[in-house]
Amino acid sequence: MPKQLLIYERAVPVNPQAHGDVSIRSTGDYAYARDVNSVPLMSVEFDLTAPEYPIVFTGEGANTMPAALLGVRDQENLFVDEGGAWTGKYVPAFVRRYPFVFSSEDGQNFTLCIDETFSGVNRLGRGERLFDADGTRTQYLQGVLNFLQSYQAQHDATRAFCARLVELDLLEPMQAQFVLKSGQRMLLSGFQSVSRERLRNLSGEALSRLAKSGDLDLIYANLQSQRNFTPLAERLPTAVAPQGAEQPELAAV
Repeated sequence: MPKQLLIYERAVPVNPQAHGDVSIRSTGDYAYARDVNSVPLMSVEFDLTAPEYPIVFTGEGANTMPAALLGVRDQENLFVDEGGAWTGKYVPAFVRRYPFVFSSEDGQNFTLCIDETFSGVNRLGRGERLFDADGTRTQYLQGVLNFLQSYQAQHDATRAFCARLVELDLLEPMQAQFVLKSGQRMLLSGFQSVSRERLRNLSGEALSRLAKSGDLDLIYANLQSQRNFTPLAERLPTAVAPQGAEQPELAAV
């Protein structure tokens, strides 16, 4: 599998023949996510994400998906420190599922894969085994499968939510402007957010549907999260060389 999922270098299918003696040791090291400035976000995560990360939307039409913004420059995650520790209170599920991921050719059938470059992968019995001596999935591996199945279900629900936003034409291109502690001004663009004006102009019937479905709560979380742009930028080192307008490439799903 090519590196098309941001943080995965070499994801291969998990099977007892190739991984019968493999164990996974949790390292608590998030260095693998150091070079991503945003990650896909599931709608069920909005409440946990909104207090500290800006929530934005990327893509167009049927490919629209939310993302948590982790940095204001390309290939820079401001929530991973020099020692590889995650400094935010909440770690997005996209990051937590690593080194595992589902792969699919048709979008219907999914294969569990693992990034073999993950530092916690070993054949020394350190951590959790994937298979027992008989080649049967361990409780740990079954837990991984359950987590990814839940993630996939949430992924589908999130796409449906975004489709409803697109249908109502609620998304618009957005720019975030802020001033760093050094006095430097920065501009971020290349993403979308819910338009407050378009939301206010919806019919009562449309607003009622959004409220009953829970979509309105998600919309408010998106809007409230915009207050996090400045705190995010303030995570930059004090001395930042002037770079003009920033237009980082955001995560694609």
